[in-house]
Amino acid sequence: MSDYRPMGQFGIGQPIKRFEDVRLVRGEGRFHDDVNLSGQAHAVIVRSIHAHARMLAIDAARALRAPGVLAVFTGSDVAHLGTMKMLLHRKRPDGSPMFAPPHRGLTRERARYVGDPVAMVVAETLAQAEDAAEWVRIDYEPLPSVTSTAEAVGGPPVWDECPDNVSNVHEVGDRAATEAAFARAARVVRRRYVITRVHAQYMEARGAVGAWDPGEQRYTLHADVQYPHRVRTALATNILNVPEHQIRVIAGDVGGGFGAKGWQYPEHRLVLWAARRLGRPVKWRCERREAIPADEHARDNVTDAELALDADGRFLALRVRTLANVGAYVSSDRNLLATFSNVATLVGVYTFPAAHVQVTSVLTNTNSTAPYRGAGRPEATYVIERLIDDAARELGVDAVDLRRTNLVPASAMPYKTATGVTYDCGDFPAQMEAALKLGDVAGFPARREAARRRGRLRGLGIANAIERAAGPQPEFAEIRFAPSGSATVFMGTKNQGQGHETTFKQILHERLGLDPGDVRYIDGDTDRVAFGMGSMGSRSTVIGGTALWT
Repeated sequence: MSDYRPMGQFGIGQPIKRFEDVRLVRGEGRFHDDVNLSGQAHAVIVRSIHAHARMLAIDAARALRAPGVLAVFTGSDVAHLGTMKMLLHRKRPDGSPMFAPPHRGLTRERARYVGDPVAMVVAETLAQAEDAAEWVRIDYEPLPSVTSTAEAVGGPPVWDECPDNVSNVHEVGDRAATEAAFARAARVVRRRYVITRVHAQYMEARGAVGAWDPGEQRYTLHADVQYPHRVRTALATNILNVPEHQIRVIAGDVGGGFGAKGWQYPEHRLVLWAARRLGRPVKWRCERREAIPADEHARDNVTDAELALDADGRFLALRVRTLANVGAYVSSDRNLLATFSNVATLVGVYTFPAAHVQVTSVLTNTNSTAPYRGAGRPEATYVIERLIDDAARELGVDAVDLRRTNLVPASAMPYKTATGVTYDCGDFPAQMEAALKLGDVAGFPARREAARRRGRLRGLGIANAIERAAGPQPEFAEIRFAPSGSATVFMGTKNQGQGHETTFKQILHERLGLDPGDVRYIDGDTDRVAFGMGSMGSRSTVIGGTALWT
C-alpha cells in the first residue's frame, strides 16, 4: 500500500469539511422533537417513586376528568402485548435456567425500581398530559429493596421467584489449570475494584412518536434509535406479533446514542399501541429530568481480581470474580451483552498460561443495564491494568518493567489467550515502547518533582488496551443511479453524530469517482433502506464501509 494515492480532493483520508454539518449548524437538522404529525396527542409516563413497592391501587379518576385528557393506561391495558425474548442460554449456579424477567411496558402489581413505568397519560397537549399525570394517585406499599451490587446476592429479593437475586453465571477459561497455577505461585496479589453505574447523558433525550394507518393496516414509529431495522423486527416478532411489513421505523438525526439508544424501549410499544387504540398519533418526549429514571444504565460491576506470579515476576494465572448488576429486568440479550462480550480481553496483551473468569449477573432494584461506550471493554482494561499497577506497588518493582516482562511478544503471533481468543497479529512491546517515548516517561520524575515544588501532584498512568470491536454481523449498502449521472446511497448503519454521510461519500468517491455533491445519502428508514444492523460497537465504517466498497 506504499504507493496508495487517494482519488481526488474528496477521497479517503482527505481533510474535508463534513457535508452534513452545514444543515446542522443552520438549525436545519431533523431531530426527534422536530417530528410532529397531524392530529397528534401527547403522552406522559407516570413512573414509580419507590425502588420496590407493591401497588395496591391506581386511581386515575381525577386525571381522566382533567382538561384535554384522552386516556390513562395502566399495566392491565397492555398485558396482552408480547415481550422481548432471550436467545442466550445461560444457567444459574445450580444448573437451572437463568432467571430473566422481561419488562411488559407498564408494570403491574409491583414496581421494581425508581422510574419503573406504571401508567401512561395521553392528552391533547403536553402541558395537559403533564398536569393530569400529577393527578394519578398510586397507593404504594414500600417493600425492602437492594440497589447495591455488592449486597445483591442474599439481599431482599427483587423477584419472589428468584430469592437469591442471581440471574445467571457465565464462565470463561480453565478453572482447574488456574487453581493449580495459584497453588504454586510465589506471590499472589488480590484486589477489589468497583466500577460505578453510569448513564449516557446524550444531548438529545429519547423520544417516540407512534402512528397507525387503518387503511394500510400499518404502524409507523419515529424514534431516535441506533438500529431501526432491529427495532422493527423486535416490535413485529416479539411485541405486536404482526408481519414486519406492517411496521415502519424512521430515525432522523440523532443527538447522541453511545449504545444506550438501542432497540426496544417500553415507550416504543406504548405509543404505537396507544395510537391504534385512540385513532391518532401519540408522541412521547423524554424530559431531561426524566432521562436517568427512564433509560437503561451501564457498568455497575464489583470485581475481585487475583494475579499469580512466579519468583521472577512472570504472570502465572489470572482469576477474576465479577458481580455484574443487570437491574430489575432482563428483557433481551442486550441486557447481558456487556457482562460477557469482552471478558475474554481481561488478560489484556499479557502472557497468561492460565486464567479463569466468572461473571455472576445479579438482579437489583435499579434500571436495567445495557451496552454503553465499549460494552465491557473499558471494564476489562481497567481491571487488568489496575491489578498490574497494584502488583507492582506490592512487589516493590517498576510498573513499566512488570509490563515489559509479561507482554505477549510479536514472535508468538498468532497467539491464543488463556480465555480462548486468538490475537492474529500485533507487536505489543514495540507499541508500548513507542508510547513511552512519545510520553517522555524517562523524564517523568523530573516533571513530578517540579510539580511538587509548585504544590501540585503529578501522576503517571499506563494502560495497554485491547478490545474486540466491529462484530461480524452483515451490513447493507445500496447505490441507485439516476439517468443524469447522480446517485443515491442507502446505508443500513445509522448516524448519531459520527459523520457517516461524509465518511460514506468519501468511500463512494474513492471507489467510483462520484462528486459528493451528486450523491444523496439516506439512512434510518426501514421503508427506504432494505436491511441494516445499525451502528454500535465501532462497526459502521469497517462493516458498512466494506459493504459500500464491494
